[in-house]
Amino acid sequence: MDFNRFKNLPPYPFARMRRLLADSVPEDTSAALNMSVGEPQHAVPAFVTDILSQTAATAANYNKYPPIQGTAALQQAVCGWLTRRNNLPEGLVTAENIVPLSGSREGLYAIGQVVINRQKNGQIPLVLSPNPFYQPYAGAAISAGAEILYVNSQGGMPDYENLPEETLKRTALAFICNPSNPEGRLASPDYLARMISLARTYDFTLVGDECYSEIYDKAAPTGLLDVCHQIEEQDKQDNVFRNIVVFNSLSKRSNLAGLRSGFMAGDREIIAETVRLRSYGGAPLPLPTQAASAAAWNDEDHVAENRALYQRKFDLAETYLGGKFAFQRPAGGFCLWLDVGDGEVACEKLWQRAGIKTLPGAYLARPDKDGHNPGLPYIRLVLVHDERLLEPALEKIAKTL
Repeated sequence: MDFNRFKNLPPYPFARMRRLLADSVPEDTSAALNMSVGEPQHAVPAFVTDILSQTAATAANYNKYPPIQGTAALQQAVCGWLTRRNNLPEGLVTAENIVPLSGSREGLYAIGQVVINRQKNGQIPLVLSPNPFYQPYAGAAISAGAEILYVNSQGGMPDYENLPEETLKRTALAFICNPSNPEGRLASPDYLARMISLARTYDFTLVGDECYSEIYDKAAPTGLLDVCHQIEEQDKQDNVFRNIVVFNSLSKRSNLAGLRSGFMAGDREIIAETVRLRSYGGAPLPLPTQAASAAAWNDEDHVAENRALYQRKFDLAETYLGGKFAFQRPAGGFCLWLDVGDGEVACEKLWQRAGIKTLPGAYLARPDKDGHNPGLPYIRLVLVHDERLLEPALEKIAKTL
């Protein structure tokens, strides 16, 4: 059998890291910590577990097929949150603008099958991705038969507008991540407006991956839908979110990575096509999950508490790493992107000396046209553990490197 369809997918970074460290045994494990995987470790909101327990005990929640577009309660919760978070007028976002997902990764992968046709202007379609990037962006392109162009970041955001016109004419789909992963930078409203204009000029779908949007230091990231509305107020467009979709989830915002609950929102025509696809191959959220998700989107207190914990860990990181490795306090997200000269060498050294796992930056990026991998000098650390575990690890990193 021929299994070459996905041969062009980039190697998954965590598998590469495991191979890199497989033959090494740490010399000292007193500060051992896995700082490579962005799996939130803060407490799950108690009201979520209460709802899951209560609804799971009701048999009626398991003898019905859950609705693909979500229960009325979940729709109202997501629409309400999007409205508040993006400064939108009441009623602008409706159920026609959203579709619940089993985590945002599922949707980020499937969006390629929704919006990419076999050709764009008579050529093989192109997908634009930031570089470094989140792996499902590549999956979205390749599963739909498109080519992918990795565009190096400028200040944490990909520089799409300076691409050649022939490249933009081929483009069917483009991703931006705000806050950026792994750099932790925020997109300016002006940058987002220019990206929206670019998508509409060249008629491609612009995806805003906003999964880290609720973890920030000083200022909340500007939402892509917020900027769409600002543009609409000036230009009086009929379809406010034309060509634009955003993704978010409860994984980072609410420490609910295992709940597998997220959503896609935006252009109602793209949403309708996504619903059509999910009618054939999507997995709708179980009713208990939908009930817990609705409650989580309706509550901001636990989100503020969660954000405060990360801000304290930003302080801790700055204490031990400030002034070293081109350290920059992340404006958003929970990753540190440290320039250590050679990410693979540093990753091996931290594992061998201290049992600390980090991710080489080169594993999150691809070489550019000149053969240079922009992630090569870096390692990515995630600040998901509590301060008791994190402080000795950060101190050991500073001393070891």
